Amino acid sequence: MLSTVTRSTIKSSAFKSSLRPLTSIRTKVTLPDLPYDYDALEPYINTEIMKLHHSKHHQAYVNGFNQAEEKLQNAFKAHDLKEQLSLQNALKFNGGGHINHCLFWENLSPKGKGGGAVPTGALASAIEKEFGSFDEFVKQFNAAAVGVQGSGWTWLGYNKAYKRLEIATTPNQDPLLHLTPLLSVDVWEHAYYLQYKNVRPDYLKNIWEVINWETVAERFAKAS
Repeated sequence: MLSTVTRSTIKSSAFKSSLRPLTSIRTKVTLPDLPYDYDALEPYINTEIMKLHHSKHHQAYVNGFNQAEEKLQNAFKAHDLKEQLSLQNALKFNGGGHINHCLFWENLSPKGKGGGAVPTGALASAIEKEFGSFDEFVKQFNAAAVGVQGSGWTWLGYNKAYKRLEIATTPNQDPLLHLTPLLSVDVWEHAYYLQYKNVRPDYLKNIWEVINWETVAERFAKAS
């Protein structure tokens, strides 16, 4: 949707004709249910954090994206190029926040019910090939996550061009676009501050106890 809007607004000579088909398009997102209860990730991520993170923060991104999308449709109908351009940041921020959190919730699972295990099979082999060992991967991932200035995300992604795993970071709510996302960890303060205060490394140390490697492995299999 965003790339279509960008291409359309650039082609000013065909502005009206290129945008006319888009006026009927309406992308609306909804808050997904979690696949576990708010208290299921205790003691590694406490109930209060999960409830606020999901029902308040993620919901805010859903609301923000839907509101921006509605305004965008009105701007299409009015052929208001300035308004369309002014909405791009809101669409990217809130849309990215929604996409990133949907991935994040799926990356978590209660301890003993998928969480806290270690990768196996082809994914484990790929991690060992790229990072030397699983422990070394975790060390490098956490170092990248600690190094994120302010708010953002840390990722394990798959580079299809080079057929390899890579660790990456993105600022704010920017989604991972240059790699296929396999694993996401939210390092915004709202993801951990109520429990871990400003000690991000403690949060990163404990989150591995609730990472769902089955989901990561499924994404890896599809990507590779």
